[in-house]
Amino acid sequence: MSNYVIDIGPQPSLPVAGSDKRFPVGRIYCVGRNYADHAREMGHDPDREAPFFFMKPANAIVQNKASLSYPVGTKELHHEIELVIAIGKGGKNIAVDKALGHVWGYGVGLDMTRRDIQGEAKKQGRPWEMGKSFDESAPVTALRPASEIGHPAKGAITLKVNGQVKQSGDLAMQIWNVPEQISYLSHLITLQPGDLIFTGTPAGVGPIKPGDKLEGHVDGVGDLIISYKG
Repeated sequence: MSNYVIDIGPQPSLPVAGSDKRFPVGRIYCVGRNYADHAREMGHDPDREAPFFFMKPANAIVQNKASLSYPVGTKELHHEIELVIAIGKGGKNIAVDKALGHVWGYGVGLDMTRRDIQGEAKKQGRPWEMGKSFDESAPVTALRPASEIGHPAKGAITLKVNGQVKQSGDLAMQIWNVPEQISYLSHLITLQPGDLIFTGTPAGVGPIKPGDKLEGHVDGVGDLIISYKG
């Protein structure tokens, strides 16, 4: 019997590759403009400015190989392929050289974005949370433990739409690398076990439409496949 006065549903979680266990998802933080070429395509200076973060709700998680409905409220849904960090040990004011000790593992994620909503909010100087933090906006693969795959710092990151390559980059192109992102964020908030960090996307973001199939890949981490119903 639950002591809660309402039923809030199951704990959001992700599968662990090669295991029947699951990783409970707490908060989702996303790093903005962390690849220079993507910063340029979005009209921003790619110099190494301080990183900034936005959030998605934990229940925005979508399991790999899902078939999704095109989201409401938009006519311009964009794909953004990303390496995802899964935090296993919390902490605050974490030093860069200690940051990887807080990582449980990694996955491949998509930061799906209602670009028209985001763009209009930017024009009006308003928060653009509704462009990012909507239902089913965070597809992620099964997570792979860092104890098995290490800490990927280089390697291809790609996204295909209907078999055509739309995004192609290398993890080494990140402006702020994984330890730096963890350290910086931990000086703003106290990281908790179960937090995810989406690490930014390379150039080539663009729209998708109903009926499209998306295939994301990060070397050494995994492959993410989702589709949108026609």
